[in-house]
Amino acid sequence: MKAPLVTIVTVSYNSEAVIAATMESVLNQTYPKLEYIIVDGKSSDRTTEIAEGYREAFEKKGYKLRVISEPDGGIYDAMNKGIRMATGEIIGLLNTGDTYVKRAVFLSAMTMIREGADITFGDLAMHRSNGGVLIKKARVSKTGSSRHWNHPTMFVRADVYKAHPFRCTGGVADDFCCYLEMKNMGHKIVTIPRVLVHYEMGGASSKKDLRTAVERTKSRYEAYRYNGYSIFNMAEYVLTEVGKFLLG
Repeated sequence: MKAPLVTIVTVSYNSEAVIAATMESVLNQTYPKLEYIIVDGKSSDRTTEIAEGYREAFEKKGYKLRVISEPDGGIYDAMNKGIRMATGEIIGLLNTGDTYVKRAVFLSAMTMIREGADITFGDLAMHRSNGGVLIKKARVSKTGSSRHWNHPTMFVRADVYKAHPFRCTGGVADDFCCYLEMKNMGHKIVTIPRVLVHYEMGGASSKKDLRTAVERTKSRYEAYRYNGYSIFNMAEYVLTEVGKFLLG
C-alpha cells in the first residue's frame, strides 16, 4: 500500500513536565511518513524549548516538525489551527501527556486505506491515579453514546476534519460534538481492536469535582442538541459521570 503523509497535532500550554513523553511516542512510531505540529498557547515555562530540543531527532528520522507558540482562544481553537496547518492526508490529535503505542499511526493509516474509512479509532488504556489501568474498548454506537469512543486514538481524513472544525463553544465536549457531526454526515468509521494510546486520567474530561462534572454535562447536552439527539441520550452520560466520581 502507498503510505500517505500523516499529520499529528499536539496542543500544549505550560506542559514542560509531560511534553517530552508525548513527543518521544511520536518520534518512536514505525510509520514512514509523518508530520508533527505542536501548537503552543504561548507557554511561560520550558515547553517550547523542550520541543525544539527534539528537532534534530525528528529530522534525522525524516519526520517533519513544526512548533508554533502564540496566544489562542483555547484548546479547540488551537486544534483547529493545527488542523488548518496540516499538510498530511490523515490527521490525528494527541494531547500532551498522552502517548502513542509504537504502531499506532501505522495501524490507523493502513486500516483507513484498506477499509476505505474516513475515520478510525481504537482502544484506549486509561491510567488511574492509583496505578490501575482501565481499557476502554472501541466501538461505534448506534445511539450516539461516547462510552466506546476514544478521541485520543482517532484519525480522520484531512479533508473531513477541515470540513468539520471544532465549534469552540467553551465547553469540554466540542471534540465529541465534532465526532457526532461527522458520524451523522455518513462518513465511514472503522474501529481498531488494539490499544493505540495511553491516557493519563485527571484532565478536563475526567476531573473529579462537582462543578467540573456539571460543566461537562452542560457541554455534552449542547453537543447532543446541536446534532439532533434526544435528551434521553444524556441518561448514559450521567451514569458515566457518576462512575468517574466512584473510580477517581
